[in-house]
Amino acid sequence: MVILEVAAVLGICGWFVIASGANERQVKAICDEVELQIHAGAGQKPKRIEGLNDRSWVLMDYGDVVVHVFQQEQRDFYDLERLWADVPRLDWADPAA
Repeated sequence: MVILEVAAVLGICGWFVIASGANERQVKAICDEVELQIHAGAGQKPKRIEGLNDRSWVLMDYGDVVVHVFQQEQRDFYDLERLWADVPRLDWADPAA
């Protein structure tokens, strides 16, 4: 998982969260868990979700935070980390670790 701070170069949101799953089911499960955890922790639902039917690249718009969940092949192809290489990456710790 990668968190990019895009606020300085992109005026519509502050952060991109980029994650990936191995297949459609994993992408859906990740999206479901993101939605559950954000709603439980912050009481927010996404403003919109795009790509959930195809599940190769799902975009979940929470306003200041946009979550991108890819299948690995699409993540490698679109390579958002390279496209946004000039923005800071935020450190994060996996609470399960």
